[in-house]
Amino acid sequence: LNMILFRKFRVLILMVFLVACTMHIMIDLLPKLEKRATGAESGDGGCQCAHHTGGESQGWGKQRARTAAEAGWPNKHTLRILQDFSNEPSSNLTSHSLEKITTAGDRADSFRRMKTSAGKADDHKPLMGDASGGRIVPSRAVSRLSRLFEHPLYKVELPPLTDDDTLFNVNNDIRFYPRHPTWPLHNEDGNEDEEEFSPTEEVTAESYPNWLRFHIGINRYELYSRHSPVLDALLKDLVTQRITSVAMKSGGTQLKLIMTFQNYGQALFKPMKQTREQETPPDFFYFSDFERHNAEIAAFHLDRILDFRRVPPVAGRLVNMTREIRDLTRDKKLWRTFFISPANNVCFYGECSYYCSTEHALCGKPDQIEGSLAAFLPDLNLAKRKTWRNPWRRSYHKRKKAEWEVDPDYCDEVKQTPPYDRGTRLLDIMDMTIFDFLMGNMDRHHYETFEKFGNDTFIIHLDNGRGFGKHSHDELSILVPLSQCCRMRKSTYLRLQLLAKEEYQLSSMMEESLLRDRLSPILIQPHLQAMDRRLRLVLQVVAGCIEKEGYVNVVEEDLVGDTATHRGPGHR
Repeated sequence: LNMILFRKFRVLILMVFLVACTMHIMIDLLPKLEKRATGAESGDGGCQCAHHTGGESQGWGKQRARTAAEAGWPNKHTLRILQDFSNEPSSNLTSHSLEKITTAGDRADSFRRMKTSAGKADDHKPLMGDASGGRIVPSRAVSRLSRLFEHPLYKVELPPLTDDDTLFNVNNDIRFYPRHPTWPLHNEDGNEDEEEFSPTEEVTAESYPNWLRFHIGINRYELYSRHSPVLDALLKDLVTQRITSVAMKSGGTQLKLIMTFQNYGQALFKPMKQTREQETPPDFFYFSDFERHNAEIAAFHLDRILDFRRVPPVAGRLVNMTREIRDLTRDKKLWRTFFISPANNVCFYGECSYYCSTEHALCGKPDQIEGSLAAFLPDLNLAKRKTWRNPWRRSYHKRKKAEWEVDPDYCDEVKQTPPYDRGTRLLDIMDMTIFDFLMGNMDRHHYETFEKFGNDTFIIHLDNGRGFGKHSHDELSILVPLSQCCRMRKSTYLRLQLLAKEEYQLSSMMEESLLRDRLSPILIQPHLQAMDRRLRLVLQVVAGCIEKEGYVNVVEEDLVGDTATHRGPGHR
């Protein structure tokens, strides 16, 4: 009897196992079956037709089969790796469920064949057009910001650029031919592609996609030039280019999406999590705060007005969650987190370390959601970046303090440590400190530089989403590096004094600049006014340093290139 029961038990286990396997196979095949069923029912052969926004959101549950068929579904063996806009090199791989296509390799190829004529793309152009895709700015407002950028402090020339000073060395001898209207490729091998895309004319630098022109314009001293027409064109692309694929960014504490455009450009999308009026609760630690899409946008404009030009271009965009995210993604993990809320809005939450759950879902109205799109920097395979720990990094602990918070002589130690013992790196840290203080950003744990330029180059100001969280409080601890070291670039000091004047008031310049963004208004008035208040505090700290140390020991002449080694930050 025991033997009979044992055999029956084994048969039962086997049946359960077979049922589980069958269900797993059916789940994997379901999208294909739905696609066939939908095509048979509709009789349209899978036509990708536009749908009304409201109808999509309200009937999303019923339309799930149709949208899955339209968007297609990922093949497990078609994965691709995208370069990530991040401050951690280890996180430069995106979600493992991204599609693998040859575009990434083609992008790398294109850089190896670019022409020097691309370097001439930085011709002067009226700054305040509608090139960004934003709102039209009144002429009176245009003149104020234009006058600022025409001020002599904003027209200082860079030294002549050599091959060592440009991120990409361009080959004069290789011609470009169009394989795609906005994607210059060159066929070296004369294979079958040459028959399909026969060259008819040479592609000039002006016809390169704007993201490519942005990349080849990066040099030792700046991400982009002051009056580059490429910048406004790229901002417009971020808002208007058709999105072709979406994937989750791997790593990070909060959800971010990588969007690829029709012209093969890519950007990091941070969706709206808070309204502009919401302040960070006073009991929140800086490392548990939400990232704000409008902070990323405002940080780009602030960086540009300060003339640092170290933040990659960022623009706001209103995205249709149904057509431009759910229907385009090939990431099953992201797709499965979409749902309809009780308020009949489309929502999703994705996967991340924190704030990725139904309780923290991102919901549209009904399926429209705001977000910031930050243009990608060049792929790490083409332009390696080095990550540095910020000497004034916070402890990221609820009770422990960092060394700089308890040691008043901490800066003296930093100035004796490479790369802060020479060159301009310490002055770059002071610039970044002022930038963060004006935003109220406490989350600057690391920074990056381009490896090619060694230690004599600027700091890239990445990941600014935790700025502009409080307008009623000025976090003076952010200014500790400046008050401890008492060092500042002369150009930075003079520009801060200029922006403190009524004619060029920082809040007015920011307000005008932000009007260009499609999601304007980006900041509420209290945040704009807080920047004026904080600017005065910065100048007070510098004035105290000058009184204590003397002007010549606090305000450093701007030194670039090899001359930066003649007087290091340790000088007194």
